[in-house]
Amino acid sequence: MREIVIEKNEAGQRLDKFLAKYMNEASKSFFYKMMRKKNITLNGKKCEGNEKLAEGDVVKLFLAEDTIEKFSSIQVQEVKKVDLDILYEDDEIILVNKPAGMLSQKAKETDESLVEYLIDYLLGSGKLTESGLRAFRPSVCNRLDRNTSGIVAAGKSLAGLQMLSGVFKDRSIHKYYQCLVSGVIRDVKTVDGWLLKDEKKNQVRILTEAEAKRFGGRDGDEEPKRIRTKYEPIATDGKFTLLKVTLLTGRSHQIRAHLASLGHPIVGDSKYGGVSKVNPSGRTVKYQLLHSYRLEFPKLAEPFAYLSGRVFEAPMPGYFASVLKETGIRLP
Repeated sequence: MREIVIEKNEAGQRLDKFLAKYMNEASKSFFYKMMRKKNITLNGKKCEGNEKLAEGDVVKLFLAEDTIEKFSSIQVQEVKKVDLDILYEDDEIILVNKPAGMLSQKAKETDESLVEYLIDYLLGSGKLTESGLRAFRPSVCNRLDRNTSGIVAAGKSLAGLQMLSGVFKDRSIHKYYQCLVSGVIRDVKTVDGWLLKDEKKNQVRILTEAEAKRFGGRDGDEEPKRIRTKYEPIATDGKFTLLKVTLLTGRSHQIRAHLASLGHPIVGDSKYGGVSKVNPSGRTVKYQLLHSYRLEFPKLAEPFAYLSGRVFEAPMPGYFASVLKETGIRLP
């Protein structure tokens, strides 16, 4: 028999979700069978799996130790050592300035991403243990494209992860981007459109409302998603414009594709028609010049009231700043 006392990082989730993490090799049917037979109990009573766990709850597994171990595997991927640019960290959340070229999450099993680097950092600093990974794995709550830099938020605790997931889902947290685009833009605008994603090409198209209705009505087509993007010119040299962009909806490649559809592709974004050179020197821009630079938290209830209204900013990457210098564009 094994007795598990629920700790802070494990509280707030359903019992069946906790069990699926604790014994990650077992099937759901195994858990429900064991609960029916009272081989798994919660606080000494029969349970069904949908109970929400609280700190201090006691889960008892009336199972042989070799059975528990057989169904439990803790997987920690070995990754290269990366010095994360941490903008903010507390016991619940962490904000990282992700560099361009790094994945936010894995695309395939062998990938190394910010998630793996974050877990490696937390294990190495003693803020997380391998056994703790049985019940909870820290994870990111917003994703940036591989070649987009800027702020990524991650939950260090289950409560932190749930809070962040909530504010990103309901869009009460505000995200702002900087980007350099081709062409001259002089007015602040909020633009609407419809986005259709091609999963095979990992590329999107921007449609008119009429086109969206036609695509949405054909069998096998993904439903186009409505998008809204606000942009504000910061400075221009007559050929390129530095923009501040606000995501009013958050879709895959939204900023990149939406601006390109308006005739203003982001410099360095070859997928959507952006130029790779900005001056006669011939220096090639390696990454798309799109940077998530500012995050504003909404008013939050306890225990996260301490984050209410907090604003965090990530400095512009050096390669982005150097391209601006070459164009003559200056930040105000």
